[in-house]
Amino acid sequence: MLDTANYTPRLETVYVDTIRAAMKEEFGYKNDMQIPRLDKIVLNIGCGAEAVRDTKKAKSAQEDLTLIAGQKAMTTYAKKSIAGFRVREDMPLGAKVTLRGDRMYEFLDRLITVAMPRVRDFRGVPGKSFDGRGNYAMGLKEHLVFPEINFDKIDENWGMDIIICTTADTDAEAKALLKHFNMPFNS
Repeated sequence: MLDTANYTPRLETVYVDTIRAAMKEEFGYKNDMQIPRLDKIVLNIGCGAEAVRDTKKAKSAQEDLTLIAGQKAMTTYAKKSIAGFRVREDMPLGAKVTLRGDRMYEFLDRLITVAMPRVRDFRGVPGKSFDGRGNYAMGLKEHLVFPEINFDKIDENWGMDIIICTTADTDAEAKALLKHFNMPFNS
């Protein structure tokens, strides 16, 4: 059994031991509190038209996201009705979860070392998907790349959005931080 009282995720240990010193030297920070760090990771699955036809699809997406994140996912609901899409207000349309602390580092580790290599024809993630404030957004076409998902029990294949929020002020600092975590950028 895992002793959670003395457990530190592998990537958090790497960050504390090596990445912080490398970032401080690379950008010349005068204070340790200036060094960028991971703030949170937000995962989102939107069911779209599937959820409009069958409301159980949003529940299925929530269960899958809970398995992937290791933390209970929250169902997302439509804010307003859109007749053209047959969406009514408060209709369940997907799921989301915000990871912080140890779960965040564990998820990032699984994403980089396990899930991304399992993506078909993977050539790296785009290096331009930063928002100008040090946050990185990416998408996966299939949630089946995560080992927690049992391939035989899946009724629907979901895509998912992954947003990695950092405390970096610029995109260059955030990209350097994620490169130190071995994020496979293609540019």
